[in-house]
Amino acid sequence: MQWAFDTAHSQIQFAVKHMGISTVRGTFQAFTGGFEEENGVVKSLTVDIDMASLTTQNEQRDGHLRSPDFFDVAQFPKASFELTSFDRTGDEVVASGNLTIRGQTRPVSLKGEIGGPAKDPWGNEKVSAVLETKISRKDWGLVWNVALEAGGVLVSDDVKLHIDVQAAPVAAPAAV
Repeated sequence: MQWAFDTAHSQIQFAVKHMGISTVRGTFQAFTGGFEEENGVVKSLTVDIDMASLTTQNEQRDGHLRSPDFFDVAQFPKASFELTSFDRTGDEVVASGNLTIRGQTRPVSLKGEIGGPAKDPWGNEKVSAVLETKISRKDWGLVWNVALEAGGVLVSDDVKLHIDVQAAPVAAPAAV
């Protein structure tokens, strides 16, 4: 069965330490994706993220993140994830795959849990997943930084990713 993400009920977020003392969080507002499952086993999963859709609720910072110093969205408008393996024990899952950012692809594993299937009030079937991982931004060529006078750097290397998605079955094409 094919499933598509319901982006109105889904989020892809990131969090990074700023100056070693606070956390800046951001969201990618535009993405598409889905997965194929057979008898409860996920066989494939893809996600495409519109990198220009990122927001941290600060226009100046968002502009800098879109620039060549960071995501370089003019040259690399999309990030993507493609599943290579999916392991499930009860509601706990590990989704491993290839994450491409700035044209560089690296393996990542996201851990979390799944929910459903369940029917919404209108009788539509839904499933969900909450997945997290931590990556090194340097692995994708995101190396811009500023040394701080008191030691440390402006932007941490570690980036936490949090994915919270809901999906619905893709309707079969109508018979002709």
